[in-house]
Amino acid sequence: MRERGPRGAAPLAVAALVAVTAVWGSGFAISKDLLTRLPVTDYLALRFLLAGLVVGAVRPRVVLRADRRVVIYGVALGCLYFVGQFLQFVGLQHTAATVSAFIVSMYVVFTPLLFTVLSRSWPRGRTVLASLLAAAGVAALSLRGFELGGGELLTLLAALLYAAHIIALGRWTSPGTAYALTVVQLLTMGVCFLAVAAPRGMSLPTGGGDWARFLYLAIVVGGLTMLVQTWAQAHISAAHVAVLMVLEPVWAAVFGITFWGEQLTARVLVGAGLVLLGLLIITTGSRGALMVPPGAGEGIPVPALSGTDHDR
Repeated sequence: MRERGPRGAAPLAVAALVAVTAVWGSGFAISKDLLTRLPVTDYLALRFLLAGLVVGAVRPRVVLRADRRVVIYGVALGCLYFVGQFLQFVGLQHTAATVSAFIVSMYVVFTPLLFTVLSRSWPRGRTVLASLLAAAGVAALSLRGFELGGGELLTLLAALLYAAHIIALGRWTSPGTAYALTVVQLLTMGVCFLAVAAPRGMSLPTGGGDWARFLYLAIVVGGLTMLVQTWAQAHISAAHVAVLMVLEPVWAAVFGITFWGEQLTARVLVGAGLVLLGLLIITTGSRGALMVPPGAGEGIPVPALSGTDHDR
């Protein structure tokens, strides 16, 4: 059984994930602007490699002491997230950004459904309701028409992989391994994207402004947020994490209206309200429902990645 944090850590983990989604929301417009001058695979390779190196350099002994199981879990999680990111960005080239944003956020629905299939147990009714409300809110925030094509299908598959990543991360992380697991994930994603980008040559950011944007996106939006998410998922169940993470488009709308001159419309108000209502339903549940319950996920048939038992 994996190490568990103190029961009082659950509210702190919720607050930390809300802060993570705010940081993600702040990076949306910045990354969109930077990607007009830097290839996507080059950007992602450099971003994740730098994030992994910086986070690892802060506490190198913790990383070097990581056991074989942590390394293998981190590599598996990194590969899973890499495939999801790659499919998302390939799909984005063939669909509208607003449609892509909605489809990607469908992981909030896929997470409890996938958990149900893998664990052969039904999710709580409030979790299903919160997931549906959050998905409806993201649809209101994002959709401006919808056509189902190759790009949309790739993005839908990416959302399913993100849901799988949330479940696997919740199963394999613990307060004591979160730091090393984060570093291994980041470096794995960086190496995978580097393998895709390197054969045709790498491009770097140019100019002080682009470097400042890139460093913020790599170290804060990429490295720091993954560290916080990995720690938080040792204290909160996967389905609740999925709902919390859908606050990202709400924060993106807040930053867009506040700093980039976007308009506050009825659609934005309705969408944000639905997402926040879903969040309220989740966070006002009993503490026992919010926390990762002892033994939860024991029945999930995730293949063993080492010769030892799973963390739980």
